[in-house]
Amino acid sequence: MQLKTILNRVERQKGFVYTRIRWSDDNQAISISIKPHARSRPICSGCGTKRPGYDTRGERRFEFVPLWGFPVFFLYAMRRVACPACGVVIEKVPWADGKHHSTYSYRIFLAAWAKRLSWKETALVFGTSWDTVYRAIAWVVRWGLIHREIGSIEAIGVDEIAYRRGHKYLTLVYQIDADCRRLLYVARDRTEESLRGFFNAVPETSIQSLKFICTDMWRQYMNVIAEKAADVVHILDRYHVMKKFGDALNKVRVEEARQLKADGYEEVPKGSRWCLLKRPENLTDKQTVKLDDLLQYNLKSIKAYLMREDFQRFWSYQSPAWAGRFLDQWCTRAMRSKIEPMKDMARTLRRHRTLLLNWFLARGEISNGSVEGMNTKAKLALRKAYGFKSYKTIEIALYHQLGKLPEPNQTHRFC
Repeated sequence: MQLKTILNRVERQKGFVYTRIRWSDDNQAISISIKPHARSRPICSGCGTKRPGYDTRGERRFEFVPLWGFPVFFLYAMRRVACPACGVVIEKVPWADGKHHSTYSYRIFLAAWAKRLSWKETALVFGTSWDTVYRAIAWVVRWGLIHREIGSIEAIGVDEIAYRRGHKYLTLVYQIDADCRRLLYVARDRTEESLRGFFNAVPETSIQSLKFICTDMWRQYMNVIAEKAADVVHILDRYHVMKKFGDALNKVRVEEARQLKADGYEEVPKGSRWCLLKRPENLTDKQTVKLDDLLQYNLKSIKAYLMREDFQRFWSYQSPAWAGRFLDQWCTRAMRSKIEPMKDMARTLRRHRTLLLNWFLARGEISNGSVEGMNTKAKLALRKAYGFKSYKTIEIALYHQLGKLPEPNQTHRFC
């Protein structure tokens, strides 16, 4: 089967024919000449209407998907059209647009591989530049966002990640339905305006279908949710609540270790950090022995540790009423403990009591645990796109990897 036959099977260009196929020893590349059908009229690139030809420009070269590791180029002399509405403009061709030197297929090809490899590796493997890979991904993402259907959404998770040193954050909004998990929205910073942009960008029908919103305790997010989605069940996620407990416990441990060292008991708290911060079932044998040893001492760290482990029972309740009673009792005990970080934790829990109990309305099925997993993928996506210098590139990289965007129709899937 000749190469021309294969191209007509997988990459037929309506109104055009493949003519001459040449191998270049100098460039180690395959060149494929294209000509319009004898009776075809060029299409205006402005209005998309068939118009009479005006003249023919010089031959242009468009990069196609490589074959056997060798570059492939389409060669075509572009025509200009005389359009009454648009004037004298260049024609529209089915394999590329504008002044791009790469075909649609090549862009889709590079974007598909850039999901598996880093952008730099993709450029290296296929003998192109990082900028070419970036432009291909940007085009595919732009096409996907235009053709994306958001539809109804049951649950979203809102979180932030740091993308650069110096407290540079991104606000990320994920759809976390049981049957669909994807990135819906990216915004710079973690301000109220960052999240408000999501509610302004998403169709009203999608917002109306929302049942649950899962967040951490960041005040700016909570303010916007109260303003824009007051009727939606707002859940404070278990992961972030227990993370706050870990921070409080670590404060107690650090302060007590400092005091014990000053008193000459340095060996007691030494090596205790992960023994106290990790869940008991995740401890190594050595850490389990160390924890058993620590439990023999009457330390504030141990009291705080036991208080945190006791609070874990909160998540096992089936009834919001009984869970609320347990929460109130735990907060009362914490306020009497004379351990300041745990007293601060109790104040925080009391302040967000209603949102904590909303966790039971979702029966524990809605969790930011999936959001944390998506955040890990987001950070990996940024590492794969290393070389970026602008916020726009970050946004494109995240939508490309996590947006589950529709892709242009192609006869052949590249990977």
